[in-house]
Amino acid sequence: MAQIKVYGLAEKLNPIKVDLSHIIHTSVSEVLQLPPEKRFHRFFPLDKTDFYYPNDRTENYLIIEISIFEGRSKETKKELIHKLIKDINQNLNISVNDIEITIFETPKSNWGIRGFPGDELTLNYKVEV
Repeated sequence: MAQIKVYGLAEKLNPIKVDLSHIIHTSVSEVLQLPPEKRFHRFFPLDKTDFYYPNDRTENYLIIEISIFEGRSKETKKELIHKLIKDINQNLNISVNDIEITIFETPKSNWGIRGFPGDELTLNYKVEV
């Protein structure tokens, strides 16, 4: 399971949402080995008055938050971060300085999915990658 939130300025984020979702989904599916149907993305286009960021970022600045079950190795999480930054930079021409990613890991028992705590579900994919 991976729930993903993306924050950015509305005027910059809205035009790229479809392409960005595709990049994120491809990266998460490949690196975390999630099934293709597991796409859970939410976009938060913000008005300039609601999104403050440092002077060394541009209007293309993106914040990507990824919530996942705990269990992935440190190397896997780093690989995901590297792949996302590289692919977003290359495909959307967004500077690596304008891309920030945070991965939040929680125990499966902290998730409620399809009427059950996550640790009571039978998954069709492996978490320990």
